[in-house]
Amino acid sequence: MRRQVLLFISMLSLASVLGQVSYSIPEEMAKGSVVGNIARDLGLDVKRLKSGKARIFTGDSAEYIELSRDRGVLLVKERIDRESLCRQTTPCALHLQIILENPMELFRITVEITDINDNSPSFKNDEKRFEISESAVIGSKFVLERAVDADIGINSLKNYSLKPTDNFVLKIQNQADGNKKVEMVLHKQLDREKEGQISLLLTAVDGGEPQMSGTVKIYVTVLDANDNAPVFTQSVYKAAIAENSQTGTTLTTVSASDADKGSNGEVSYSVSTTMDSMSDIFTINEKGEVILTGEVDFEKAKYYEIDIEAKDSGGLSDSSKIILDVIDINDNKPVISVLSKSDSVPEDSPLNTVIVMFSVLDPDSGINGHVNCRINSNIPFIITISSSDFYSLVTDSELDRETASEYNITVTCSDEGVPSLSSSVTLTLQISDVNDNAPVFERSSYEAYIVENNTPGLSIFTVKARDADWKQNARVSYILEDSSVNGVPVSSYVSVSADSGVIHAVRSLDYEQIKDFQFRVKAQDGGSPPLSSNVTVKILVQDQNDNPPQVLYPVQTGGSVVAEMVPRSADVGYLVTKVVAVDVDSGQNAWLSYKLQKATDRALFEVGLQNGEIRTVRQVTDKDAVKQRLSVIVEDNGQPSRSATVIVNVAVADSFPEVLSEFTDFPHDKEYNDNLTFYLVLALAVVSFLFITSLVVIISVKIYRWRQSRVLYQSNLPVIPYYPPRYSDTLGTGTLQHVYNYEVCRTTDSRKSDCKFGRAGSQNVLIMDPSSTGTMQECGLIPGPSGPHVKVSMTLNPLLPVPCIAPPPPPVYRV
Repeated sequence: MRRQVLLFISMLSLASVLGQVSYSIPEEMAKGSVVGNIARDLGLDVKRLKSGKARIFTGDSAEYIELSRDRGVLLVKERIDRESLCRQTTPCALHLQIILENPMELFRITVEITDINDNSPSFKNDEKRFEISESAVIGSKFVLERAVDADIGINSLKNYSLKPTDNFVLKIQNQADGNKKVEMVLHKQLDREKEGQISLLLTAVDGGEPQMSGTVKIYVTVLDANDNAPVFTQSVYKAAIAENSQTGTTLTTVSASDADKGSNGEVSYSVSTTMDSMSDIFTINEKGEVILTGEVDFEKAKYYEIDIEAKDSGGLSDSSKIILDVIDINDNKPVISVLSKSDSVPEDSPLNTVIVMFSVLDPDSGINGHVNCRINSNIPFIITISSSDFYSLVTDSELDRETASEYNITVTCSDEGVPSLSSSVTLTLQISDVNDNAPVFERSSYEAYIVENNTPGLSIFTVKARDADWKQNARVSYILEDSSVNGVPVSSYVSVSADSGVIHAVRSLDYEQIKDFQFRVKAQDGGSPPLSSNVTVKILVQDQNDNPPQVLYPVQTGGSVVAEMVPRSADVGYLVTKVVAVDVDSGQNAWLSYKLQKATDRALFEVGLQNGEIRTVRQVTDKDAVKQRLSVIVEDNGQPSRSATVIVNVAVADSFPEVLSEFTDFPHDKEYNDNLTFYLVLALAVVSFLFITSLVVIISVKIYRWRQSRVLYQSNLPVIPYYPPRYSDTLGTGTLQHVYNYEVCRTTDSRKSDCKFGRAGSQNVLIMDPSSTGTMQECGLIPGPSGPHVKVSMTLNPLLPVPCIAPPPPPVYRV
């Protein structure tokens, strides 16, 4: 080792002088290991490596070796595997160049990679299998697989060994290419009957330190040679068989064994050919089963002697004998002969109707010839004995084709032998149909739905009836029975298809006119006489959203302006009025919602989504306009939705004159505005006449009421308030009244009198009708917190001056 180091140092010194340095390192050095001091070996200063920007160059070698300029040494950059880098090439070296700049210099460096024993010999396959006959001769050779060692030199493959060596030895031959030929030589005769499988282990070792090895398993299968004859387990076999046994019956099983294996140990059996032709009656299969192939009759032969032979594939054989005893039995079955048979019978046939006549014979004698006959159970037939050996099959109960349209009657006749023998015959009998079943509907009643506004001829529903009879008796026709719906024949609403039972709509239905109706459908079969049944069908008309909402209140009049009064002192949430609407549809199509579409001041009012109540959103102020115009849209919940719009006029004021002065500015009919001057002159003349007349009438009425009130005060009778109607239908149409009242309430004390607008469900209503004549009428007496109040209804004309209501005389109480 010391000598090698000295030689290595001398080589380095020589290389430095020549400008080339060589190093030798073993493979598998750790990353970062020092390869050599390149600065020292090249005679360079470390500072020169830095200033010259020394770097390694040349191909893939740079990935294994790197230069440390700070230390001036070469380091292992990546693990080096000589076998991957050079395989079997020697020597294995890396050629590098170190380049310096300022001035530019080039130095060549060679790094030799030496081998270490890091690879063990290995075989391509883990195991090797041979099949060798036991008759193979001594000295037979069998080539084995060579091992491969990636190392070189002394670390490469050195030798082989084989264990055990009872039957085989190893022979190694050197070849011209330096490899070794490995053979396995048979040196002892094989015997499969003693050892059918032999396991060997081939080991390859190298010459390294420490020594490494590889193995391969060798399996030898010893093939058989035909050196043994078959041998029967018995020389004589005994068996018994009943006479007239069915062909294919197994009599007995024989067995012969052969010590050989494979085809040499496969034994085949055969029946020996003799003068009495036993092979025509018996046969034997490959399993040794003796099988009956002909007929055996006790009356012909009481026993049989059968010679059998066992032979292997090599021609070696053995023989044995079977003695077969024949047993006498009851071997004759009864014979059934059908003399007469009906293929079909009507279902209304009477009892004891003869269906089949047959005879039964048994060739056996004695008890073996006595016969008993029976039929399958749960059928409406019985067997009767006509005479000796003659039988009849007759009906035992009523027949019903709908329950069973066909019968498979099995007649079985058995003798009394031991064991008993029997024969059977199956007869098929059809039951012909009679019209004895009426059609039956699938349901006791039907309900069907149809959406209104349907197309005439639309299929609504299908009724279905079934008839248990057959063919023409089961053919069902459907008939619409005569009836009326709201005095109209039902045939004008629906029709029924006679063949299919499909119900069609004859006309388009309207849910708002008729919501449901029912009728009866008759199902009649095609029998003679025909049978029928009825069923009730109810048709339910489903609603469509085909009607828009209708506004009931407030009523929109052509010539009047309806205004709801809201005092300026109204608080937040003050109920102004309520929009009332209905929808003649039903269900969700009639669910209404109310929305404020437009408004003079949207910040002042809101509309209840569900109830249509118009309430104030904030406190009413003096700055709010007297005239407020609201547009409310009413929508239903149908698909698609329908809607209606209503205009609500609201007067924000605390006094009637203020309202009257503002509402006279509401737009009216164009023709009316154009002739305003004419109407004013005419109204002045009429008012003058009416004023004079009214003075006379009012004075008379006042005097009369004053007298009536005095009488009421003097009498101690209870006071019953009178509430007159607050609405009157002046037009004679509509669902709510179109005229609303202006009420003036007075007490007996004029200082506590007040003036208010009439309320209908907490609603103040003022109606201005240009066609009105400005009359005032007493409506009744109502109680008040400061005493009885007189309620006065007034219909005002905005063109006439507001009458001044003088304090009334003492109130008149109506009892």
